[in-house]
Amino acid sequence: MTQHETWVALRAHWQELADLGGIGALLGWDQSTYLPGAAGSGRARQRALLAGVRHARATDAGYGRLLDQAGALDLGPTEARMLGVARREFERATRLPGEFVRASAQHAGESYAAWVEARPANDWARMVPLLERTLDLSVQRAGFFPEFADPMDFFVDASDEGMTAAQVDAVFAELRAALVPLVDAVAAAPAPRMDFLAREYPIPTQLRLGEEVGALYGYDFARGRQDLTAHPFMTRLGARDVRITTRAQLADPTDALYSTLHEVGHALYEQGVAEDLLDTPLGGGVSAGVHESQSRLWENLVGRSRAFWAGQFGRFREAFPEQLSDVTEEEMFRAVNVVRRSLIRTDADELTYNLHVITRYELERQLLGGSLAISDLADAWHAAYEANLGLRAPSHVDGVLQDVHWFSGGIGGVFQGYTLGNVLSAQFYAAAQAANPDLDGDIARGEFGRLHGWLREHVYAPGRTFTPTELVERATGQGMTAAPYLAYLRGKYTDLYSL
Repeated sequence: MTQHETWVALRAHWQELADLGGIGALLGWDQSTYLPGAAGSGRARQRALLAGVRHARATDAGYGRLLDQAGALDLGPTEARMLGVARREFERATRLPGEFVRASAQHAGESYAAWVEARPANDWARMVPLLERTLDLSVQRAGFFPEFADPMDFFVDASDEGMTAAQVDAVFAELRAALVPLVDAVAAAPAPRMDFLAREYPIPTQLRLGEEVGALYGYDFARGRQDLTAHPFMTRLGARDVRITTRAQLADPTDALYSTLHEVGHALYEQGVAEDLLDTPLGGGVSAGVHESQSRLWENLVGRSRAFWAGQFGRFREAFPEQLSDVTEEEMFRAVNVVRRSLIRTDADELTYNLHVITRYELERQLLGGSLAISDLADAWHAAYEANLGLRAPSHVDGVLQDVHWFSGGIGGVFQGYTLGNVLSAQFYAAAQAANPDLDGDIARGEFGRLHGWLREHVYAPGRTFTPTELVERATGQGMTAAPYLAYLRGKYTDLYSL
C-alpha cells in the first residue's frame, strides 16, 4: 500500500468512527430532549449495541496495522499529531474489553432513565444500587490502566491530557484559600435588588432572546439548533451539526439566558474547528478544561459584564416591557452578578461556583479511593456542603441527585474541568484583550466579531493539533495560571460590593 493509499484508508476509518460517534450522540441527544418516558430501557439497549459496534471498529486489528504502517510515513507536524492522537486512542480502546464497553453503555442508559424519574421523586434509595454499579465500572475502567497508581490520575488525564490529580489539587487549594474570604466579605455586604427577576417572563420569548444573543456571539444556527432539556448540554452530531440545549423558568429569565450562552460557548468552539480537521482525531476540543473555558468566557466574562448589559438591556426591556418597566440597566447588571451561597451548582454565582466543583471533586476522590461508600454518599454530601458553603439541602433533589454526570456515565474526571475552565477563561480573555484593545467597547455596541475571531484563530481552529498545555502557552504566552482569574474576580466584586 502506497503512502497515499495508507493515508486515504486511515481518513476513511476516522470518518467511520466519527459517524458512529455522531449516531451515538444523536441517540443521547434524543434521550435528553424528546424520547418518550417509557422508552428509556430500549434506548439504553440501542446505545449499548452501538457502543459495542464502535468499540469493535476502534480496536479493529486492520486499523491497528494501518496505524503501524502510517508510522513509517513522511508526515508533516499536523498529520504526525493526528496519527499520535489516533494511536493513543487506539491503545486505550484496545485495553477495554468489548463486553465491558457494551455493559458500561447499557448501564449508563438505564441509570440515566432511572435518574430522570428518581430525581423529581427525591428517590435516592432507587439510585444507590445503580450508582454502586457505576462506581464499580469506573474503578474497573481505571484498573485497565495500571500505570496510573491513582484512579483519579487516569480520569484527569483522560479529560485533560497531561494533567495529574496532584496538579488539580494544587489549583483547588489556591482557589479555596482566595475565594472563601472573598465570599465571606461579599456575603456580609448589602444585597442588590432582585425582586423583578421573580416576575413572570414568557418562556418562548426567553428562548428567542437567548437565540438572538447566541447568533450575535457567532453561533451558526444553519449548523445547529436549540432545544429544551432538564440538564443543558452541547453535542456534536456531525461535522456540521453542533446542537445546544437549554432550560427555562417562568419566574427567572436569567436561567434560560445564561444556560444558552454557556452552551453557545461550547458550540462556538466546536463550530470553529478548522474544516480540514473535522472527522479526524483532531476534529474537536482539546480538553475538558479548555472547552469549559469557552462556555464560561461567553457566559460570564462577556455575558455578565457591565458592557454586555449596556449593549443588550434595551433588547430585553423591549421584549419584556411590563416586567422591566421599573428596572434600570445598572440594577439588571447587579442582579445577574449577585453573590449568595446556594445549593445548586448550575445556579451558582461566579464566586461560589468553584466551591461546588471542589466539593464534588473531593467526594469523587474519596469514592474512587475506597474511603467513601455510595451508601454513605448522601450524608457525606450534606457534610461537605455545610463545611464548604454553610448550607444543607432540604432533600436529595437539591443534594446528591442534582447533577446528571454520575447517573449517566461514570465517576471521576469530569467536574474538575469546570473549575479549570474558569481559570483558563480569564487567561484567554486577558490575552484577547491585550491583542484587541477596547473589547469592552465592542461588547457595549453588541459587536463580538473581534473577540470571536481571536478565539477562533488561537483556540478553536487548532482543534486537538496541540496538547492542552501547548495550546494555552501558544495563545497566552504562559502556562495555566490562576492569577488572571483571581484578579478578575477580586476586581469585579470589590467594585460591585464596594469592599
